Amino acid sequence: MGTRQASADDLASVGLSVLRSALATNIVWIGALKFKQYEVENDEPLVTSSPLISRFREKLGAQKLSRLIGVTELIVGSLIAGKPLAPRASAIGSLGAVGMFLTTLSFLATTPKARQEGQGIVSLSLLGQFLLKDTVLLGAALLTAADSLHAARHR
Repeated sequence: MGTRQASADDLASVGLSVLRSALATNIVWIGALKFKQYEVENDEPLVTSSPLISRFREKLGAQKLSRLIGVTELIVGSLIAGKPLAPRASAIGSLGAVGMFLTTLSFLATTPKARQEGQGIVSLSLLGQFLLKDTVLLGAALLTAADSLHAARHR
């Protein structure tokens, strides 16, 4: 029984490490893309239809908003990856990611093109399917936040 428990714990530890690395990599990579013009254009339907984000879009313009989001994502992803050196900062990064993913998930409700036209609310378009994957990333951010907080308490 002890060997099985150790194997399960080892598997969970490896899985959490892979999850943390993948989460940080995804956020940093996507953040870096926010400096490309095509990404600014891709985000336009999302940010202009969001009651919260559209205000920032109006004040900053599309390119500056995209860069602000990109810098935020670069910082959040880097903080998440920094758990071995700074678990508290990593927890803050993970909680920041939770906020990011809740925001992007809200686009499912605010972006008309997130649903397939004429097919009802449950029929997601490619854009809607792209947004829906953030539910998995949200779960990853919650797990990495808990793991980082646990590590910070035991330091």
